[in-house]
Amino acid sequence: MSSNLPKIAWIGLGIMGSPMAENLLKAGYEVTGHTLEPAKLKRLAEKGGKSAPSIAEAVGDADVVITMVPADPQVKQVYLTEDGVIAHAKQGATLIDMSSITPQTSISVAEAAAAAGKDLKVLDAPVSGGEAGAVEGVLSIMVGGAQSDFDRVKPVFDALGRTIILCGPHGSGQTVKAANQLIVATNIQACAEAVVFLEKSGVDLDAALDVLAGGLAGSTVLDRKKENFKKRDFQPGFRIDLHHKDMGIVTDAARAVGSALPVGSLVASLVASLRAQGDGGLDHSALLRGVERLSGGTPAA
Repeated sequence: MSSNLPKIAWIGLGIMGSPMAENLLKAGYEVTGHTLEPAKLKRLAEKGGKSAPSIAEAVGDADVVITMVPADPQVKQVYLTEDGVIAHAKQGATLIDMSSITPQTSISVAEAAAAAGKDLKVLDAPVSGGEAGAVEGVLSIMVGGAQSDFDRVKPVFDALGRTIILCGPHGSGQTVKAANQLIVATNIQACAEAVVFLEKSGVDLDAALDVLAGGLAGSTVLDRKKENFKKRDFQPGFRIDLHHKDMGIVTDAARAVGSALPVGSLVASLVASLRAQGDGGLDHSALLRGVERLSGGTPAA
């Protein structure tokens, strides 16, 4: 570990958080983690990190605090309570929330940090790329906050992602992430419909997906998810439950600014339907199962 690098506290070691924290360890950062799952703390320790039994102990000596938790309620709990990050972060620390939440919650966190009188810097920095992107350190990171704060921690982001863009003031990163989730869900749904159509038509699916991937229909979604579709392997890289939450965010945000989502609203309903049928814990490529049901089939168990 380099003593010249900022000390990192990482809160939330889930499917995305664990490999991201480990990439910081590989880059030479000292990382102290806190999460509610003891097994994840053990994993971090085995990779060279430290574990802390509370948020207060994790963040007290950290120059940079990074959070990656499921949704708005957890972000508010982690940041805004008397046991939270803002209360216990040291003077001048930079707080980076990489969760996917509403823009308004990100703005509220930034306002609370400013009111704390500790010269805390705040960035919202949600990511795209799924578990594979987190493991490979090639995530897209969309950031909201001040340019000077972004510049200061850019090397930290460089250890986690490949496309790292400051999108505007507080909340802007979350707005762009909401648009990202709209595009991803719509793309997965279109790919799922194409797969069922091709299979029912008797076309060689491997050949069809290979040629589609090489043309205008090609996409990162198709590249990342075609094996899921072919093998019906829906082990979660990004769960339907979380994408359902994100579709709620983009639907509400679009309504607030008067932007119509004719296709997005339909896809949001399809995601919600799949979740209601008990598939919320599966990867979002399991939208294929919804298409199979609508097409008269019974998805494999």
